[in-house]
Amino acid sequence: MYIPTFDDVKVARERVTPYIHKTPVLTSTFMNKLTGAELFFKCENFQKAGAFKVRGASNAVFGLSDEMAAKGVATHSSGNHALSLSYAAGRRGIPCHVVMPRTAPQAKKDAVIGYGGIITECEPSTSSREAVFAEVQAATGADFVHPYNDPRVIAGQATCSLELLEQVGDLDAIVAPIGGGGMISGTCLAMSNVAPEVSIYAAEPLNADDAARSFRAGHIIADDAPETVADGLKVPLKDLTWHFVSNHVTDIFTATEEEIIDAMKLIWKRMKIVMEPSSAVPLATILKNKDVFAGKRVGVIVTGGNVDLDSLPWMDK
Repeated sequence: MYIPTFDDVKVARERVTPYIHKTPVLTSTFMNKLTGAELFFKCENFQKAGAFKVRGASNAVFGLSDEMAAKGVATHSSGNHALSLSYAAGRRGIPCHVVMPRTAPQAKKDAVIGYGGIITECEPSTSSREAVFAEVQAATGADFVHPYNDPRVIAGQATCSLELLEQVGDLDAIVAPIGGGGMISGTCLAMSNVAPEVSIYAAEPLNADDAARSFRAGHIIADDAPETVADGLKVPLKDLTWHFVSNHVTDIFTATEEEIIDAMKLIWKRMKIVMEPSSAVPLATILKNKDVFAGKRVGVIVTGGNVDLDSLPWMDK
């Protein structure tokens, strides 16, 4: 298992800069008063392809040799990595094969197709996803770019928190969502090298709390098919992301489905930011653990904005 280093992050930053946005950081007096903290929202929902994952995907795609790139790339993903990899592959002019759960949001499927990705559907479970993917990869010979358990992807994701720190200066803490752990791992990789004093908190749905349970137990506990409105956070940790989580994360907080939806609605209403449910989990956990963050400068990673506008989670409330 190759563990990416900060040198890999520096290479990734040079490599991906032509293909991504330097996303803005937004603040809110209302949110600061509500939480008792000074919050800095790093808006990756404004990123190319609508999510932070284009950073890692672009690093992987543009790091391939011409010979490897000719066969294309392949992955399995519930959405944002799929469309990010499709975007990056399209920019390089190579094929992208994607295995997606049949229950993935239609907005994300449409985006994958729009970027030129070729979709094969699977059942909404980790076991089905991996089995179908094995068939696709065997048939195509494409390079596997794992959604998060890939050193190239983690090095790419690390550029986000590095950028945030340069934009806002010193921070006391950073909070980011956790599913498979790619963003958190990248955050750990960056902060442990440039600002080791920054506390790193992961935010997770209570309905898909395998990372929190793994953190408490000291080893990976994987759920196969959890159900949560935060569709981007259903996947389990893997060995590479577990390395970073177990060594660098300060704590993992959880939020209920109602708390996630309420936080998402609050941000839409007060900050006018279109974000997906997964992106609202950090604010939900900050509101739930105000004592931890009170009086601190806190970076909040808004991971993506690829939401299905025809089925917003509060519509049936």
